[in-house]
Amino acid sequence: MSGGIAQDWEPVVIRKKAPTAAARKDEKAVNAARRSGAEIETIRKSAAGTNKAASSSTTLNTRKLDEDTENLAHQKVPTELKKAIMQARQDKKLTQAQLAQLINEKPQIIQEYESGKAIPNQQIISKLERALGAKLRGKK
Repeated sequence: MSGGIAQDWEPVVIRKKAPTAAARKDEKAVNAARRSGAEIETIRKSAAGTNKAASSSTTLNTRKLDEDTENLAHQKVPTELKKAIMQARQDKKLTQAQLAQLINEKPQIIQEYESGKAIPNQQIISKLERALGAKLRGKK
């Protein structure tokens, strides 16, 4: 060759980096090692299969709950409000479903308010006041 330029035809081998510890533990790698007859070490994790993390702190919470005698309950719709909603709706000759549609809520919400099961929401009460043209919460 002229000019002193020579080509190097040695193959260049590019390898991926060695598998990480997590990759070596995956099922494929373990099965491949078993097939090749390599030695495999299995270590059982101390709390494997148990939900120790969740159950360890519950004893503290349970005792607090047992000692706590205060009766906590959601605020319910007062009787006056239930009756006021029903009366105003019937005066306007609306069904619960029609009233719900007027205020863009589900009929179930009107049922819950009239049965007293709903947790009072001021936004819904003000929508009801506007739709029914009646003051529902002025008595507080």
